[in-house]
Amino acid sequence: MAKRKVSNPLALAVLAALFERSMHPYELAAMLKARGKEQSVRMNYGSLYTVVDALSRAGFIEPVDTFREGRRPERTVYALTVSGRAELKEWLSEILRTPAKEYPEFESGLSLMPVLLPEEVVGLLEERVKALDVRIAEVRAFMEQMRETGLRRLFIIETEYHEALLRAEHCWVRGLIAEFEGGSYEDLEAWRRWHASVIAERGFAEEEESML
Repeated sequence: MAKRKVSNPLALAVLAALFERSMHPYELAAMLKARGKEQSVRMNYGSLYTVVDALSRAGFIEPVDTFREGRRPERTVYALTVSGRAELKEWLSEILRTPAKEYPEFESGLSLMPVLLPEEVVGLLEERVKALDVRIAEVRAFMEQMRETGLRRLFIIETEYHEALLRAEHCWVRGLIAEFEGGSYEDLEAWRRWHASVIAERGFAEEEESML
């Protein structure tokens, strides 16, 4: 993907929000929260103001008004610039069009699981399935809550995608557990032999016994 002047995903959310109308940062935060965007974009007030400043320096947004309400600090209203609209369209198009290599922790854990014994992994994966059950229920409840506020599917489609990923992972992990428990996973014995040889060669068995 192209190198961006401002690459924080929150910046893309800010550009998209300002595509709808000009706003000050507090309004931006309220809109993003009302639409549940913190579920898919890491966000806090400090990082939001940092991103707004970065976008302004890059020329993608510009201050168009300032005002003060009572004793509250002065607020600056920002609008999308022509280059900001171009950046928004190009960046969003690239994300939707081009699959990117990501590095999720679970994938990393799977790549290193031979460090544990198959029986240990089965127990951990069973715990993961339970956690996924809870997470899927939470995501469904969140989507229902958003729908009850009148928010259209168009504005929470990313949550629907997230649920689909969770359900796919749930199905795959359960299948892997079944392979381990049923003995159909072809590398189980080789895995146990490799693990035992490393433990013996490295002298870890004695260390583990001394820790008991």
